[in-house]
Amino acid sequence: MVGVTRFADALDERFKAAKGVRPRANKVFPEHFSFLFGEIALYSLVVLVISGAYLALFFDPSMAEVTYRGGYLPMHEVEMSRAYETAVQLSFEVRGGLLVRQIHHWAALVFIAAILVHLLRIFFTGAFRKPREGNWLIGLFLLLLGLAEGYVGYSLPDDLLSGLGVRIMSGMALSIPVVGTWLQWMVFDGEYIGDLIIPRFFTLHVFVIPALLLALVAVHLAAVWYQEHTQFPGKRKTETNEVGTRTVPAFAMKSTGLAAAVTAVLIGMGGLLQINPIFNYGPYEASHSSLNAQPDWYLLWVEGAMRLFPSAELVLGDYRVPAVFWPAVAMPFGVFALLFAYPFLERRVTRDNAAHNLLQRPRDNPGRTGFGMMLLSFYTLLTVAGTDDVMAFIFDVPVETLVWTFRIAVLAVPPLAFVVTYLSCQRLQRADRDVLLRGAHTGVLEPRPGGYYVEVRQRLHTDGDERTRPRYTGARLPSLPAELDRLPADEREAPAGQNQRGGGEA
Repeated sequence: MVGVTRFADALDERFKAAKGVRPRANKVFPEHFSFLFGEIALYSLVVLVISGAYLALFFDPSMAEVTYRGGYLPMHEVEMSRAYETAVQLSFEVRGGLLVRQIHHWAALVFIAAILVHLLRIFFTGAFRKPREGNWLIGLFLLLLGLAEGYVGYSLPDDLLSGLGVRIMSGMALSIPVVGTWLQWMVFDGEYIGDLIIPRFFTLHVFVIPALLLALVAVHLAAVWYQEHTQFPGKRKTETNEVGTRTVPAFAMKSTGLAAAVTAVLIGMGGLLQINPIFNYGPYEASHSSLNAQPDWYLLWVEGAMRLFPSAELVLGDYRVPAVFWPAVAMPFGVFALLFAYPFLERRVTRDNAAHNLLQRPRDNPGRTGFGMMLLSFYTLLTVAGTDDVMAFIFDVPVETLVWTFRIAVLAVPPLAFVVTYLSCQRLQRADRDVLLRGAHTGVLEPRPGGYYVEVRQRLHTDGDERTRPRYTGARLPSLPAELDRLPADEREAPAGQNQRGGGEA
């Protein structure tokens, strides 16, 4: 410890490090658990980078035809690509290769799931409002890059399952009007999938997309750091301050523990839960296919949309728009375009141009919450529909029955989810107003002269003046009603452990 202290003193003496480090060490982070989802995504990305670097040392992204004569006996004398051969060798002949492969795959799934849950938290609490619209857009770009990174990485082994996914992507590109054929030749090197596709995917997966991901993560973290965090309303929490734990030592220790926990869970999943057993699928051959051929969960909604959409083509003169274009290209594009535009659409509709640092509960904005649940139910139904062949096999139900059931549900459930969510939010708001007007429920019954009992309600104001009654503003109600009493003027200042927004120092 003495050596560390001397080293730190030497740095400060030469570079004046303490001047810049001190305000950063005093930065305050909110304590609510929902703010940890973004950190889970960050630590999953770290595991992805480390495990991917190890795998890249042994993987050969070549489409050269070889005959397998390695340690996995069921594959002996089977013709395959060099990429698939090295993927099988990674699983059985490289020390820890299968473990690292599975850790890498699980980390990719957790990374995208954490981003999605993080975006849902931001959406339902209104954290995307001014001045944080840019971070919302960055988060959506990160999600898109994560989807692309997962797809190209999933396709690299050149096994039967991933080869079917590449063929589906080729059909999606060809379905795009006017430019589809050009895109097919540009990406796949010809009318059919050429030998350059795996090397190109390898370059994208290892160099291009990770560089973009890391750059956007850096920009996102910098924006969060200098714009300060949002926080839920509560005692002493205002639009101009931030209440929570300081970076050093409390938050640093908490974040380090979370990083260790995420890493441990991913290693445990990689060692105990099998995923993507490419050695069971065999090498890709265009004439072969397989039952239960589903992509990873994050692309399953597109798969479900393609399975449900009717085979109706649109003919415009000499041009024909295939049926697959609408569920596979137009629908995902429309959903993401709506998500990108939503902060600006909501601001235009509500005419709310103020800056917001306090979050809303989902009930405080019934329209937004209902719209979010409508999209979420739509996404969930399409994801489940992507497994209709598996459900038909397990439950012995005709797949046509499942297709028509999901078609009806996709049209009926999302509007119903909007209505139910909207009315539920309004009901919760009325319950909040009732507490403010009549007091909090105490569970204590008092007898009345008429022979009946009434529940005692604890008023939220204590001076008997109706003018001091707290008004309903959509803010979070505390568990203790007394917390809503007006604070004295001297307690309205930010005490130790809070940051005044804009100053960046405590």
